[in-house]
Amino acid sequence: MDTVRIAVIGAGVIGLSTAVCISKLVPGCSITVISDKFTPDTTSDVAAGMLIPHIYPDTPIHTLKQWFRETFDHLSTIACSAEAVDAGVHLVSGWQIFRSVPTEEVPFWADVVLGFRKMTEAELKKFPQHVFGQAFTTLKCETSAYLRWLEKRVKESGGLLLTRRVENLWQLQPSFDIVVNCSGLGSQQLAGDSTISPVRGQVLQVQAPWVKHFIRDGSGLTYIYPGASHVTLGGTRQKGDWNLSPDAEISRHIFSRCCALEPSLHRAFIIKEKVGLRPVRPGVRLQKELLAQGGWRLPVVHHYGHGSGGISMHWGSALEATRLVSECVQALRTPSPTSKL
Repeated sequence: MDTVRIAVIGAGVIGLSTAVCISKLVPGCSITVISDKFTPDTTSDVAAGMLIPHIYPDTPIHTLKQWFRETFDHLSTIACSAEAVDAGVHLVSGWQIFRSVPTEEVPFWADVVLGFRKMTEAELKKFPQHVFGQAFTTLKCETSAYLRWLEKRVKESGGLLLTRRVENLWQLQPSFDIVVNCSGLGSQQLAGDSTISPVRGQVLQVQAPWVKHFIRDGSGLTYIYPGASHVTLGGTRQKGDWNLSPDAEISRHIFSRCCALEPSLHRAFIIKEKVGLRPVRPGVRLQKELLAQGGWRLPVVHHYGHGSGGISMHWGSALEATRLVSECVQALRTPSPTSKL
């Protein structure tokens, strides 16, 4: 077999980063990213893009730490380069604050972010309702800029971007030899996965250029994330809610909660309300599957279910998905007397 034809389904941060990793690390492949939505219309475009990891019940902590470290290192390299502005990646410092002392005062990712320390009493005076806090510097992705940057990397390596809705993985056979499923919530239908469901997130984008530090309540429900052109205020976590229309009452609650943490936001000008549906399951699905139908076989690598942690983990898990794709490529290139591939 000469060129192995690979289809990547999904053009959010998981799909595009996987496509870039494959193009860099698996020789002799052609890559086509297929999705019904590209930036600025993906779930990733709504994400605030802060690198603060999330825990998945079914994914081991050591795996999460590896993915987070690899993602942090990848984005740090970009942030320190001339590409930083185009890629929308920059460092940001701030505080994560708690109303009661957390069980883990030092989280598993503390030695990956920069300058992690316990907040001083003087710093905590700014937040009278909170008794404990962590100060650190992390990275922020302006997700729409980063997605455009990833698309450019795919095209520069010879890959194609194809706007098309995939209803069934078998649609892609025989045009492709391997399918990488990064379809997020689309995997309910495409992979028959009943464990994945939406968790609705609504955010506000406001003009408040004087806000320079991020503030995140330890619950993760209220946060203030300053970016290059606006400040993102959040948020919500509404399980099983498919509604993509902004809710004015929820926006008022978000604004009120954020003003309680940073009163100067009362002077902020609201630019936009945005809604995204996080693809949540008990753990990230990262595995190979060999589909068989009527004597034909279709190797699939599933890579989805990152929930609200997609930006924080994307490059590390994309590297792992690429290793699985490489194994599939090897298998295709090993002659088998019964194979019809």
